[in-house]
Amino acid sequence: MDALKPAEDFSRDEVRRILKIHERSLRSWEDHELVAERLRFGFNDLAILRTLKRLRESRIPPQRIKVSLVALKERIGVQEPLAELRLWPQGRQVAVDLPTGKMNALTGQLLLDFDREAPKDERVQTFAQPEPPEATRTADAESWFQRGLEIEEAEGPPDEAAAAYAQAIELNPRAAGAWVNLGTLHYRSGDLADAEDHYRRAIEITPAYALAHFNLGNVCEERGRLEDAAECYERALDLHPGYADAHYNVALVYERLGEPMRAAKHWRSYLKLDPTSPWAGIARQQLDSLVEVKRGGGETSH
Repeated sequence: MDALKPAEDFSRDEVRRILKIHERSLRSWEDHELVAERLRFGFNDLAILRTLKRLRESRIPPQRIKVSLVALKERIGVQEPLAELRLWPQGRQVAVDLPTGKMNALTGQLLLDFDREAPKDERVQTFAQPEPPEATRTADAESWFQRGLEIEEAEGPPDEAAAAYAQAIELNPRAAGAWVNLGTLHYRSGDLADAEDHYRRAIEITPAYALAHFNLGNVCEERGRLEDAAECYERALDLHPGYADAHYNVALVYERLGEPMRAAKHWRSYLKLDPTSPWAGIARQQLDSLVEVKRGGGETSH
């Protein structure tokens, strides 16, 4: 008889096979910081990944899942909503099971639950007690943030999405996600100064926000501040070592800075993380050219 598996004895391949998910899905969840990057998984991790799979199969965007988890942490006081709560798709929203019924994880609104076996005339909507003004503003800010996401997902007018994010920031100045998304709209429009200001504000609010550091690196690179860009990308990688795009971008920056050894290190990391992407061919070419230069100089690439 085979011995029982220890608590953390599932490889990435085993997890993908058990849950029937692709590596790109798992990597996307890690990139969006929904789960921690790891090589071995335990039973609790399988339950978390199964919940994420259920939410994504309902086409709930990763960013919406992320802000819903943040809202649950603040509203209910849990540290790990995916592990501690039962989350379900409700349309394209995240719902959470509570003793009093289902609640919209993002807005806090209680939802009708027609799956319960109560008599039809008892299936009435229950309203939460009035929230304090600050909590109400936070919930309204989250709704505006969600509205901005919906506009962008539908490829709607950028100015409408920007207005939604600006309203979210007005209601909750500490809404780091809204600062980042509004900054990205400025970046796409060519307003690099405003984009940088917004990304820096997001980092002030949430210093461990890897995406904000990465985006700030993009701005610094566009503005010709290559050392600053490299520092931003490296900070993003400190926070999220599996951030493939950050490895790619910082490798290019190090080549421009004349630091081939550092560039080669990040090209290798990128190829380990994303060997089949459309950009992998470029990464291989860049790495091969660096190795060839080193060989021509009589040195060995490490």
